[in-house]
Amino acid sequence: MLDRTGHWPVLFLCAALFWGQAAAEPPNPARTAPAIAIVIDDLGKQLEPGRRVVDLPGPVACAFLPREPYTVALADAAHHSGKEVMLHLPMDSVDGRALDQGAVTLDMSESEFLRTVQANLALLPHAVGINNHMGSLLTRHPGHMFWLMSEILRRQPMFFVDSRTTVATVARQVALENGVPTIDRNVFLDNELDEAKIAFQFRRLLKLARRQGSALAIGHPHPQTLALLERQIPTLDQQGVQLLSVRELIDLQQQGEQTWQASWSPSHRDARN
Repeated sequence: MLDRTGHWPVLFLCAALFWGQAAAEPPNPARTAPAIAIVIDDLGKQLEPGRRVVDLPGPVACAFLPREPYTVALADAAHHSGKEVMLHLPMDSVDGRALDQGAVTLDMSESEFLRTVQANLALLPHAVGINNHMGSLLTRHPGHMFWLMSEILRRQPMFFVDSRTTVATVARQVALENGVPTIDRNVFLDNELDEAKIAFQFRRLLKLARRQGSALAIGHPHPQTLALLERQIPTLDQQGVQLLSVRELIDLQQQGEQTWQASWSPSHRDARN
């Protein structure tokens, strides 16, 4: 392949460089289409903030505490607005905080646990997913998480969002082991009720999505959070980021993982182990 001067042709070198990069870095569709999903928790306690959430543009998921005064009416409105309805399931926390009605606890038997989850879901007939409210104690217990995932699996295609209220959570791992569609929370938008800090977390959400292909945020129906989302969601297209439903984001992540695995040769896999 040497030319008359004894050098490699430029075109050949460019092609070799291109194919070398392609082999080293398999394509991942999620990388080329930054996407986010947003879940608003703690809905059902107040009417007007709940209505603002339902009226947000785009597929913002609405997670309802099961036994609050406005849960049923707002969940019905969210469903008719085309938004995902989720059960925001109260769970035991390590700090022993008071639990909302409809909570599942560590001292429940399997039958008590399942009856509680089923009764909560009966109040939300349009629910397509579940995420934990608090739960820093319960989500670290594989047995209780297995009970929950078994019930979710029985209601396929229902999904589970791990709110990650503790680094010790095993919820997503148990979901994956049992074939339940699942996703982790990446960003809490409003742990601190300061407009500048909420805006910072939203920028962090977009940065994560651009870096890893997708990201999921959880927020709450606080005036500061809703004001930011009302301003920012209509601008996402201009920022090159798409807002998806939670289920769409789960499917996108799974597609990216499958494509990565399919394009990664056995020799590459062996080198990483």
